[in-house]
Amino acid sequence: MSKYLRVKKGEKIIYCIMENDLLREIKGNIYSDYILTNNVYKLDEVKILAPCEPSKIIGIGLNYYDAVKKNNAKVPVEPVVFLKPSSSIISTDEPIIYPKLSNSVTYEVELAVVIGKKTKNVSLENALEYVFGYTIANDVTSKDLLGKYGPWDVGKGFDTFLPVGPWIVTGIDPSNLVISMKQNDETTQISNTKEMIFNVESIISYISSIMTLLPGDIIITGTPAGASELNAGDILVGSIENIGELKNNVLGGI
Repeated sequence: MSKYLRVKKGEKIIYCIMENDLLREIKGNIYSDYILTNNVYKLDEVKILAPCEPSKIIGIGLNYYDAVKKNNAKVPVEPVVFLKPSSSIISTDEPIIYPKLSNSVTYEVELAVVIGKKTKNVSLENALEYVFGYTIANDVTSKDLLGKYGPWDVGKGFDTFLPVGPWIVTGIDPSNLVISMKQNDETTQISNTKEMIFNVESIISYISSIMTLLPGDIIITGTPAGASELNAGDILVGSIENIGELKNNVLGGI
């Protein structure tokens, strides 16, 4: 298991790999060939950025059995797919901005899959070979705009509506991970990725039958029951077993 970070050191943006509590700078492309340099930093010497720069973010809706039950919805027969813009991404410790256009905004902790190589028409059996690693996402959603305008993209596309991070973890099994969210120290969501309706392999295989996935692209895989409204001043901490914590505060619309 390895942890890869994208950070800012001074005016330079670099990728690093975590070695104990230190960050070793990487030279090259983390998705193909790279070398480890002799440049080593402490965490408090850098600013952690979102861990990758995707060409696209693909979301999966209604993908936990408990969430489907809570919403009195039917179990989907195929993945429910939507897109979020790359401009919605922020990193851990950056603020979520509550938009002035909305009166009802929710959070949704999700396992995020980071693609490692060009992916098209892959089978279930081979799908995980195309994954670079996993991180945590918070799929922030304007619920009132979903209803008003119809397409999910409108309510999910605001700037700051996708905290991601803090790093990408490789070498873990995505099929049995505890996933949770705390809102102001109260646990509001807790489940396990084994409760997904569509697992990571089936999601990748399905999406790759529609569109080509590229290195760094992110798939957010759905949220368990308990997603609630957020408010200005909230502190949100999303956690996934073997990955870590994603922490963001909420600011009023500006």
